[in-house]
Amino acid sequence: MPGPLYGLRVVEMAGLGPCPLAGQLLADMGAEVIVIDRRSDERMELGGGVNRRGKQSVAVNLKDEAGREVVLRLAGRADVLIEGFRPGVMERLGLGPDVCAARNPGLVFGRMTGWGQEGPLSSAAGHDLNYLSLTGALHAMGDKDRPPTPPLNLVADYGGGTMFLVTGVLAALFERSRSGRGQVVDAAMVDGVPALMGIMHGMLAKGNWKNERSANMLDGGAPFYRCYACADGKFVSVGALEPQFFEIVAEKLDIDKSWLSARMDKSRWGELTAIMTDIFAGRTRDEWAALFEGSDACVAPVLDWDEAPSHPHMAARGVFVKPGGVMQAAPAPRFSRTASAMPEQPHAAGADTGAVLAELGYSDAEIENMREGGALT
Repeated sequence: MPGPLYGLRVVEMAGLGPCPLAGQLLADMGAEVIVIDRRSDERMELGGGVNRRGKQSVAVNLKDEAGREVVLRLAGRADVLIEGFRPGVMERLGLGPDVCAARNPGLVFGRMTGWGQEGPLSSAAGHDLNYLSLTGALHAMGDKDRPPTPPLNLVADYGGGTMFLVTGVLAALFERSRSGRGQVVDAAMVDGVPALMGIMHGMLAKGNWKNERSANMLDGGAPFYRCYACADGKFVSVGALEPQFFEIVAEKLDIDKSWLSARMDKSRWGELTAIMTDIFAGRTRDEWAALFEGSDACVAPVLDWDEAPSHPHMAARGVFVKPGGVMQAAPAPRFSRTASAMPEQPHAAGADTGAVLAELGYSDAEIENMREGGALT
């Protein structure tokens, strides 16, 4: 059986970012995911189409009644529909939750937005960086003497967005197994990001976290939890939070043993950082990696995009795969009985329109008429 979600049917409204990744993760785990694209196109979306892997694609004109009917028929037999439009867009298209629920009362309708379905900013444009800004998370990222540093778009889009959409959808499916009823899942990045910040909120409440950058245990302020430049301009990461791990670091760097007891003195963090900076600058990254290899020092080389796949540990686990020549992650997580299938090259937009419509009961003549009439794109 190809993955633990084999048999689950998902309709995904095409978009960018967190919703397509959610669909990819569901497809990786065996779900049948059909993307509703706006038009057929041989080009792949940004990123080589990685988020399209494992999915089928139907290209329809959502402004055409017959095109909308295709989506409603798909929703009528689906378990899940996910969309990432601004609030109200699906309703204006005639594809909102109420309309879909009338066709399929058991449908789980997952909605992915930055600001949420309601609130003063619900209809405003925004991106990962903006959602991080309003949750307080961005304020804590980067060097203290510079503007906050964007953490790619991993935190709000994918951490606070995708992961909470997937979690919400699976929770709603579990609840449906008891009630028999679907529901709407409102996944908002401004809800998800604060949920990721629980440990920081707890430390703030106890006075163990300063409301400034590079001054705390996990934001680069601690000399034993940050990155250091090496002689070759490359970097190593040091994550020796626990005393037993820092003791190994101190021994290998030949740091005075007095620092074993003084390392938590925040007034002296600058001094210890300067000492470690000078020491790490004396050897190349790979020389340091070799020195710390096999130890519990929690020191690792900072690898670039090209280096990471060939690292012995990554290679041994098969963390990366390369279907169609595009390097990408293998399906995760891993399952002992129902392993996910390895991804293949993704389908182009509209590649499966005819096959999917045939499964829905459309005849060849009907499909051709819809193409000629503009319902299919």
